[in-house]
Amino acid sequence: MKSVLLFCLILFSVSSWAADLLSVETKTIEIYRKVVPSTVNVSNMKLARTFNYGEIEVPQGAGSGFVWNEDGHIVTNFHVVQGGTSFIVTFNNDPKQYKATLVGTAPDKDIAVLKLDEKPAKLVPVSIGSSKDLQVGQYAFAIGSPFGLDYSLSTGVISALGRKIDGIGGVKINDMIQTDAAINMGNSGGPLLNSSSNLIGMNTVIFSTSGSSAGLGFAVPVDTIKMVVPQLIKHGKIIRPGLGIGIVPDSMKRRIIQSSKGIIISYIDEKGGAAEAGLKGMTQDQHGRIYIGDVILSVDDQPVNNLDDIYQVIDKKKIGDLVDIIYRRDGKTLSAKIKLKAL
Repeated sequence: MKSVLLFCLILFSVSSWAADLLSVETKTIEIYRKVVPSTVNVSNMKLARTFNYGEIEVPQGAGSGFVWNEDGHIVTNFHVVQGGTSFIVTFNNDPKQYKATLVGTAPDKDIAVLKLDEKPAKLVPVSIGSSKDLQVGQYAFAIGSPFGLDYSLSTGVISALGRKIDGIGGVKINDMIQTDAAINMGNSGGPLLNSSSNLIGMNTVIFSTSGSSAGLGFAVPVDTIKMVVPQLIKHGKIIRPGLGIGIVPDSMKRRIIQSSKGIIISYIDEKGGAAEAGLKGMTQDQHGRIYIGDVILSVDDQPVNNLDDIYQVIDKKKIGDLVDIIYRRDGKTLSAKIKLKAL
């Protein structure tokens, strides 16, 4: 009789506690409990030479990530793993450290994929959502390890869509999600979720003068992740269309032609579409004199004046597409059609 009475008292206490929570609080707790098993901490290790012990591995940074599939693939940011020689992945409420191998990277999308060398007894992949129908004002939830504080939850809303931010190598990342959910150092690579606990993006960067969240966080949309990650798992890189050219850096271009217009072709891939169309790169004679290659002015009527311009045009195309090129050679303006081939 006493045990029954005690059980009833406990049940009443739990019910009273739950009744004190707002529905939005209950939902937030549910999201955290569902997704935290899919969220990981990623430590970036690098070989360092010491005076007494030779080469040892030392941590050079850490971030977050999430479980992509039951095969043990972990998705994180490229800048989280950049420069690392090995990687350690840890899970919530699991003291073990799991070694992981880098499978592939897409630096211009700030995406990387690791694979666990050894898997825990149970892997819980994150539930994959969609970012094409996101709306400004809807709730957003970020989980990660800000400042090394593992598995923290922050909440907010989607503040804007379609943002363009500076990426790596002079190429901008398009269609980024802006959120006011706090994203701090260490949150990079962690999941951004909707109220259904589905992945809608990967927390990537903050805009702040102090290095801490100031209401301007950005995430790679999940539709981009869904396009990139399967290619990284299969090929180790993105198989994308290209013209088959190299271009002269902006700083050098202005010294050569003293103009910001167009891009100078530095070299031509003999197997690429530009070579088939007869375009020419820079050449050098036996006396060391350098001759300017063709200067591309536009691609499909879009002016191209730097690497980012041409990347943004080609990134929307498919392998096998034909593009119209306007270029300048020896003072003459010419045109050509180039078939985009796989890079």
